[in-house]
Amino acid sequence: MTDPVHIELLENDDDLLAGAVVAILDEAAEGLGHPFEARKVQMRALDADGGFVGGLIGAYLQRWFFVKFLAVAPEARGRGIGAQLLARAEALALEDGLVGIYLDTFEFQAPRFYLREGYREIGRLPKVGDAPQRIWFAKEFNRSGSTT
Repeated sequence: MTDPVHIELLENDDDLLAGAVVAILDEAAEGLGHPFEARKVQMRALDADGGFVGGLIGAYLQRWFFVKFLAVAPEARGRGIGAQLLARAEALALEDGLVGIYLDTFEFQAPRFYLREGYREIGRLPKVGDAPQRIWFAKEFNRSGSTT
């Protein structure tokens, strides 16, 4: 039987709530012998004049590097900045002994870019109506320390 609870929909971000939810997940994972890593990663790409042209936001999660966001400014696209950000993330993950990198994108964004960078598709959320497909990619590192 389910105990009755009151569910509130919050209209604004609540960092205390987010922290409390994450704490519950962390405690459960640690109890099961799979503690979450605490490292969050932020990378900023700057042009020769120091102007912001892109960035990468990610985190370590169960020995994987998860790329949450990767973006390059429209005027800076096609110059290899996204590839450089990914390469730096891969190098960091390798240095820290992670097993690989995973990320997702939408069908209208950059699936061909990730394939070109050596990532393989590992799953899709289907297109339903006007909701686009979401595609997950991963790149595993082999034991010699290189990418596969």
